[in-house]
Amino acid sequence: MFDTLSLDQRPLAARMRPATLSEFYGQTHLVGKGRVLAEVAEHGRLHSMILWGPPGTGKTTLAQLLAHSANASVEQISAVTSGIKDIREIVERCNNRKLQGGKTVLFVDEVHRFSKSQQDAFLPYIENGTFIFIGATTENPSFELNNALLSRARVHVLKALTDEDLQAIVTRALQDPERGLGKLKIDFPPEQQKQLIAAAGGDARRLLNWLESLAEVAPEIDGVRYIDLNTLKDILGHITANYDKKGEAFYDIISALHKSIRGSDPDASLYWLCRMLVGGCDPLYIARRLVRVASEDIGNADPRALTITLNAWDIQERLGHPEGELALAHAVLFLACAPKSNAVYTAFNAAKADAEQSQIAEVPVHLRNAPTKLMKELGYGKAYRYPHDFPNAYVPGEQYLPNGMVTTYYHPTDRGLEKQIQEKLNFLKKLP
Repeated sequence: MFDTLSLDQRPLAARMRPATLSEFYGQTHLVGKGRVLAEVAEHGRLHSMILWGPPGTGKTTLAQLLAHSANASVEQISAVTSGIKDIREIVERCNNRKLQGGKTVLFVDEVHRFSKSQQDAFLPYIENGTFIFIGATTENPSFELNNALLSRARVHVLKALTDEDLQAIVTRALQDPERGLGKLKIDFPPEQQKQLIAAAGGDARRLLNWLESLAEVAPEIDGVRYIDLNTLKDILGHITANYDKKGEAFYDIISALHKSIRGSDPDASLYWLCRMLVGGCDPLYIARRLVRVASEDIGNADPRALTITLNAWDIQERLGHPEGELALAHAVLFLACAPKSNAVYTAFNAAKADAEQSQIAEVPVHLRNAPTKLMKELGYGKAYRYPHDFPNAYVPGEQYLPNGMVTTYYHPTDRGLEKQIQEKLNFLKKLP
């Protein structure tokens, strides 16, 4: 069940938990006037759902408010601490409640931590209406949840709270005399509030936990508690980057780095690189990704990109942290500023697709190797014309693809070195 401790015993984040949707900050795309969950709350017509969003964005609170709007009892379990036995016990209570005409919302926190077989255990009870299922997850449901469960529950995406949302939460917590810190005299300058909000990274729970700690340790003079910069630094300490090394946010930041390089934005590229490093990402992992970027998005437009990224990888291995990271920054800025071409990437994918579809296509006889007398007698390699014996080291009209296959995979761009490559290919094609 949800917390039943008396309010004054609970942490500030729990005491300030919204009791109504009017106290709920953020997620206006879901709970704003006329929006889907606002309509659900107004009419009490609940459906099974997955609430997907970052920590501290209101998933648990929203589930509680929606259940209250439907006059439903709430059963809560966490995938971190619960198993099949707990689910069976809850199902029994839900069935008893259903027989008496009551409704139950089963709120499953961290639902992605349940195994696929454990997730399957919910399906028949969702189907027969034993309970209304609300799962909360910080991970992408497409990857972490069964398709069968997803087909029975609508996914609602929650967003990190904005600075304005967090400011409103801080103000309310400081002013509320019953649930918040309003009975205390606290001097918390706006500039320091902004720093706290920035550090919270859209997480209301983290924000309120820090605010409570600040109020406890702030030096008191004449009955006033002063939250100054030094107090703020003592509590916040070193702020870890907001991503889990195995979670979706991690891959979002990698994606942002790659796309910033592809978009030729050196400043954004450098920023996302630093976000990854500050967050504890393995620098060698970044180095490997940069090598991929060099081939995928620059290719022959500037072949030096591949050399520079390999050198950065080597330097990182040799020097380690933090010296080697400068080489990664060097490589990132070079890649971002280099001319872009995905011609190698698209050519490779097209050729690979053809190769997969034509694995029995024979090598033309004139291209075959002839290490034995029999092979020579069969004509292997006999009609082969040696390009170095021809002007421009090129044999006009020679067939190198399998017989009957005529195609062009590689289409150089007009950027960087590829412009010269295209000019050369055009010249060779015109030779008689």
